Amino acid sequence: MFEQFMANWPQIYFIIQGTSVTLQYSLTGVFFGFIIGTFLAILKVSKNVWFRLFADIYTSLFRGTPLLIQLTIIYYGLPVLTGIKFDVFVAGSISFSLNSGAYVSEVIRAGINSVDKGQHEAAIVLGIPKNMRMRDIILPQAVRAILPSLVNELINLVKESALISVVGGMDLMRRAQVVSADTYDSFTPMLIAAMSYYILIVIISFLGKFLEKK
Repeated sequence: MFEQFMANWPQIYFIIQGTSVTLQYSLTGVFFGFIIGTFLAILKVSKNVWFRLFADIYTSLFRGTPLLIQLTIIYYGLPVLTGIKFDVFVAGSISFSLNSGAYVSEVIRAGINSVDKGQHEAAIVLGIPKNMRMRDIILPQAVRAILPSLVNELINLVKESALISVVGGMDLMRRAQVVSADTYDSFTPMLIAAMSYYILIVIISFLGKFLEKK
């Protein structure tokens, strides 16, 4: 069995290398998704009806359509309309960021609403400007409350990033497909990819719990 493992090691290693690619897409998507989500969440709690309408339409659009369709439109459709061809990583990162931003915005909005109203009132009484109130008082408390939900979003994005294989991204899923096609064995490469995803998610969950305790 050990000899068979060593014989297949180049293929196994080729698949495992896709872990770094999967992480790049996931971390990029969550990072920019958090920025987009924060901006949208602020618009959603704004008193301006047009700001709230824009944020609600954005969220409804990206939550109400499959991520695969969004990825396909950005990678194949936008070049037809704009003449600008995105490479796979850029198209994937844009798709995951825009999609993640819609979900994160709802999480952050809920976090903002969970902050005690006394915090808002005290900041107003002290004469703290609205922008500083949100940046220095409300958002830090909201992020602390929603940290588990943000970790869950990263976990979901790690799994959803497998869609990048559809447009040729060499992530875990795509590499497993390449090995399957070369060896005519669909089970073993997919099992290795599944185990790699699982280990990634276990590590992320552990780090999330560690941050939550801190």
